[in-house]
Amino acid sequence: MGQRHQGRPIRVLVIPDKYRPDQCAGGAIYSDLCRGLADRGLDVTVRCPYPFYPEWRDKSGRNGWRIERTVEDGVTVERFGFFIPRNPKSVWQRMLLDVTFFLSLSRSLVSRRRYDAVIAFCPHSGGVAFAALYKMLFGGPMCLSVMDLPADAALASGITRRGRLQGLLQVVQKTLFNFADVWRSISPVMVERLEGLRTRDQPVVLIPDWIHPSIKGELRRLPSKIGRPASRPVRLLYSGNIGAKQGLLEFCRALHAGPVPFFFQIHGDGGMAAEVRDWVASAGDPRFSIGPLVDEPRFARDLHDADLFVVTEKPHRNASFFPSKIIPGMISGTPILAVSSPESPLGCEVREYGLGPWFSWDRCGAVAELLATLESRPEDLVTWQRNATRRGEFFERDRWIDLFEQTMIDMVQDRSLARTHPAAITS
Repeated sequence: MGQRHQGRPIRVLVIPDKYRPDQCAGGAIYSDLCRGLADRGLDVTVRCPYPFYPEWRDKSGRNGWRIERTVEDGVTVERFGFFIPRNPKSVWQRMLLDVTFFLSLSRSLVSRRRYDAVIAFCPHSGGVAFAALYKMLFGGPMCLSVMDLPADAALASGITRRGRLQGLLQVVQKTLFNFADVWRSISPVMVERLEGLRTRDQPVVLIPDWIHPSIKGELRRLPSKIGRPASRPVRLLYSGNIGAKQGLLEFCRALHAGPVPFFFQIHGDGGMAAEVRDWVASAGDPRFSIGPLVDEPRFARDLHDADLFVVTEKPHRNASFFPSKIIPGMISGTPILAVSSPESPLGCEVREYGLGPWFSWDRCGAVAELLATLESRPEDLVTWQRNATRRGEFFERDRWIDLFEQTMIDMVQDRSLARTHPAAITS
């Protein structure tokens, strides 16, 4: 039985922008966190969208006005309809997504049920705005879990450009963030960025993402690949969201330009997926294969078969997003082939811990040379495999959910947080 408050379990309201069956961009982690907190005795309610990501379509066929309520693994899940962009690269459609999600969530304010703490997940601002409104109306502490900075992400992915609109998004982002009493982030680089946005000296807790049990179980069923030599040709895997921020099309074009043999398997969907599919079809290069996202057993097998797990991220001076998909890559013993800014969380992680070969975008063409020589460098491959496996142990699930639980308990028990009122917030 978990910590109790006023003679009952602590009630936590969670506002994620994705929830299972959505798996990409944190959906699997958000879902597992809520299940983990419920297993520890907390009373958890989730208010989330209907599944839509990364395909950007209504995958359930139920997105609309009706609020759907279910209980899943001890978690009360309430799904709210919202506008799903037909063109996710449109800044106005993305803003409409946030506005409609906020308005849809606001219908729940008539409920008499109250919560001891609220967790809002970012990067989508609609849920954060709702959490801020809930705090303003009913009080109590609010935790902001920052996976990415929405204004920075919009600029990095090309959705917005520098100018008045970008400046407005920065102001909105900072204002909404500072309604929260505790901030959680997933990488040291992100923590540094957040410290510069605080106006009330809020604590910033570093709680990284983790490997969730189902994919870990699939990976553990497969034999160790440490010491396994490179395939002939070298096998590359990309799996996950295909958006503008990843720059996957540019990476494919750079690989295509050279004659080096390889096999690059791509599984994904997202705002740029159609462009990548069209390019693969038009290039007629048998070294590339592209298909939709696959289930966890297939993903685990593909990871095991791959020599290198490709993770790309376009350069941006404020890059702070940590791609959690590298965690199952590490657990599987698959080295990460990263192309990113050196100071980004991805670049820092891969370079600091020797998880695999890292390239800046201005040296992307050198990837072909690596692939051509990998077979003759078995010691490098084995070192990367070992380093990845060793680093993967850091992302063990229970320790980080335990820390999240303790953060919730501390928030509820700290009366100074419970009394914090938005009127005290300054810009």
